[in-house]
Amino acid sequence: MPQRLKEAVMRPRQTWEKNLIVLWFGTFMAGIGFSLVMPFMSLYIDTLGDFSAHALNLWSGLAFSATFLVTTIISPWWGRLADQKGRKLMLLRASLGMAVVLAAMGLVTNVYQLVGLRLLQGVFSGYISNATALVATGTPKKRSGQVLGTLATGSVTGQLLGPLVGGITASAFGYRLTFFITGSILLLVFFLSLFFVHEEFTPIEKTDLQPATQILKELKYPHVVIGMFITTM
Repeated sequence: MPQRLKEAVMRPRQTWEKNLIVLWFGTFMAGIGFSLVMPFMSLYIDTLGDFSAHALNLWSGLAFSATFLVTTIISPWWGRLADQKGRKLMLLRASLGMAVVLAAMGLVTNVYQLVGLRLLQGVFSGYISNATALVATGTPKKRSGQVLGTLATGSVTGQLLGPLVGGITASAFGYRLTFFITGSILLLVFFLSLFFVHEEFTPIEKTDLQPATQILKELKYPHVVIGMFITTM
């Protein structure tokens, strides 16, 4: 083993490196949690009542879109709260909330409860974005590009594998047990984030928070941010 590689393996890990390991797993599981229901959502809804083809399509569309609609609306508010209370608290809120909500989806008795929980899942969004912010602020600048790129693979891999994992698990254990298993794993993410993620955070007073329009005006290249927003949307 080369001496430099040996030293890198043997030396104690820094805080930002420990955070990266835990948050990679957390973002991976959050990505799975958001996408694992895709293969069987319509089939699951069909077990909750006697639906026509039109009604089944409608409820499936509502159940799919509900989470992301609420996420779009509430994310800016969670972002402001993260600036005041810290990113770690937002990680704990999101992981525990998703764990409870996803497990509860395995207990629903009608489609209204399912759509309601999908809406509630959107309320507990933000694990991936806050993990990115926490890693970005705690990583040395010379390593930030590499570290953030590595972290991004967690959420992307989770979102890509989620449908496969969901389909296989549902086939092997049934729809309801799939929700319980995923909720249990997200509960593990909560405890890992609680005990192994460390944040050095200086709260920002509410009076010092600037509105988004003001921040956009102060950016050197605001058109780049607008372009990124449009393309990601």
